[in-house]
Amino acid sequence: MSEWFGHPRGLSVLFFTEMWERFSYYGMRAILILYMVSPVAQGGLGYDTARAASIYGWYTMAVYAASIPGGFIADRKIGHYVAVLLGGIIIAAGHFSMAVPQTAFFFLGLALIVCGTGLLKPNVSSMVGTLYPHDDPRRDSGFSIFYMGINIGAMGAPIICGWLGQRVDWHLGFAAAGVGMLFGLVQYVLGRKHLEIAHKSETAASLEPVELHFSSEEWKRIAMIGVLFIFALIFWSAFEQAGSSLTLFADRYTRLSIGRWSFPSSWFQVEQPLFVLALAPVFAWMWVKLGAKQPSSALKFAFGLLLVGFGFLVLVPAAARAQQMGVKVSPMWLTTTYLIHTFGELCLSPVGLSLVTKLSPKRLVGLMMGVWFLAASLGNKIAGWVAGFFDVIPVARLFSYVVAVTIAAGIVLLIFSKPVKKLSGEA
Repeated sequence: MSEWFGHPRGLSVLFFTEMWERFSYYGMRAILILYMVSPVAQGGLGYDTARAASIYGWYTMAVYAASIPGGFIADRKIGHYVAVLLGGIIIAAGHFSMAVPQTAFFFLGLALIVCGTGLLKPNVSSMVGTLYPHDDPRRDSGFSIFYMGINIGAMGAPIICGWLGQRVDWHLGFAAAGVGMLFGLVQYVLGRKHLEIAHKSETAASLEPVELHFSSEEWKRIAMIGVLFIFALIFWSAFEQAGSSLTLFADRYTRLSIGRWSFPSSWFQVEQPLFVLALAPVFAWMWVKLGAKQPSSALKFAFGLLLVGFGFLVLVPAAARAQQMGVKVSPMWLTTTYLIHTFGELCLSPVGLSLVTKLSPKRLVGLMMGVWFLAASLGNKIAGWVAGFFDVIPVARLFSYVVAVTIAAGIVLLIFSKPVKKLSGEA
């Protein structure tokens, strides 16, 4: 079978590799801070919230930042296939290290996961790009399907690892995350034959000597990535508030019941992955159907920014009513926001991955993918900073500021989308 849902067979291998890696990451992350603040008598580390949150914040930022050296090592030294394989092995070792009930092994495990994710994360995405000829209209569609794997892993992980960690034993939860990564490695190695073409081409590129002076055409393409990096940073700064300010809004100002059935505020976090799973195939089909008529990457980014802004705009009147009248609003307000945000996410995130593989010089695609993930890393930090004002200023006003910044950025990119597109040249 040479194709998988109309795409190269290798896409399925990378899909499940990323799915299991994200399972391991989100499974461990689901219980990470809970384990650190849990009393020693209950098997935790007994840290106070401030210390645990600080460790958690630096760790999650380091995971994305490590993509830069990880991408460079793959480009210049070992190739993308080997980088993903080695990264997965190190990640699994990190999770199993955390399964040992000793503090030293806990921190060793975190360090190993940072290093392993730095090798795997940018390079598995880079390999998706190598599956497609340069002008293949299926590229954005392929990344939309690949993006589904991320969300399947993100959905299932907290259910399994979270339950084992909180209800049975913390270290068993960490071990389960490691088992998930092992599943991903096994199918990755067994499916290598479907990656051979991509592997050979990217390895040849990775052994070329580094040229300090790229052609002018390459510099233009890198400049386009740089411009869209800024807009992606703005997008993630708003979107990643799902785990902070929007979670607080759910907990404090949203009615957590439908009829006689009540549910915890954290359950809202399931909605976005569910919406992605439902809508990603639609977007994948749409980009293929439109072919050469589909919007440029710059326009897709503009749509993403506008949509994340409109999502927050929906909440402004709900937030004002909740605070001024002291009532809890319908859960449909947040559900609508998450739905709109998912449309924006699918316009920007998988398209951004596709864009980097398309525009980066082949000898630097892993490094540039690492730089791209830095936008998400910094966006997460800014999102946390914005959420820090949740108790300082009225929530409706806080959301209005987010609306103003994101929609303004989207309009600016709409206006300058044609000049930005010209930077891509032949691509």
